[in-house]
Amino acid sequence: MQFDCHHIMRFLILGGTGPVGIEVIRRALQVHPTCSIVLYVRSPDKVPSDVTKHPSVTIIHGELSDREGLARAMEGVDVVVSSLGPSVCKGPFHPADTPLAKGYANVMDAMEAKGVRRLICLGTASIVDPWDKSNLAFSVLIKGVSTLARNAYNDVVAIGETVRKRSANLEWTIVRVPVLTDKETTDVFAGFVGDGKTNTFLSRKGFAAFVIDEIGNRRWIRKAPLICTP
Repeated sequence: MQFDCHHIMRFLILGGTGPVGIEVIRRALQVHPTCSIVLYVRSPDKVPSDVTKHPSVTIIHGELSDREGLARAMEGVDVVVSSLGPSVCKGPFHPADTPLAKGYANVMDAMEAKGVRRLICLGTASIVDPWDKSNLAFSVLIKGVSTLARNAYNDVVAIGETVRKRSANLEWTIVRVPVLTDKETTDVFAGFVGDGKTNTFLSRKGFAAFVIDEIGNRRWIRKAPLICTP
C-alpha cells in the first residue's frame, strides 16, 4: 500500500503503555503530525499525559482476547504497529499458554476482517530467520532467555510463527531487537544475526525511529531484520 500524501494516515498502536510503545507514539506524532492514532490498551491510566491530551490520539480500553474490541479499534486503520512483548521483569512468571501469540492471531483476524494489510511488530533474536548466521553473543543471549524465562521465550517464538503463517494475506515486518537501552540516539543498523555488523544493543528511540520510517520506506515487507544501535 502506497499512501496518498493527501490521505490522513490512521495508525493502530498496540503495546502503547510500555517504554518502547510510548517512544513509538511520540515518534509517530513527530514524523506524521497530521496522522490519527488509535491506542488499544489494557491500562489507559499508564498512558503519559502528553499523549492522552494530544488531539490526534484516541484511546480504546481493551484486551487482546476481545475480538469485538479489536474490530472496533481497527476501523479505518492503515497500519498496525505493535511493541507488544513479554515484560523483562515478569519474564520468569510469564504465562505458559502463549497469550501474546494468541493475541496476535486475534489482531490479524481483525485486520483481515477490516481490510488492513500492514503490520509492523516487535520481535527478538529468539525468532530465528533463514538469513541468520552463527554468533556467540546472540547464542548466549538467546540461551539465557530460554533458560531463565522459558514461557516468555516460547511466546516470542510463537509470535514469529503466528505472524509468518499469515504471509499470504498480510504485509508484515517483524522488527527483531536485542537488549534495549535508554540511549537518546535514533541511529539504527538493520541486518541479521551474525552478519558481522549487528550487535546486542538497541536504543528504544532507535526502534521507534526505524518502525515509523518503515511505514513509508517499505524496505522490509515479509522480512524479519535484526536492528541495533551502530
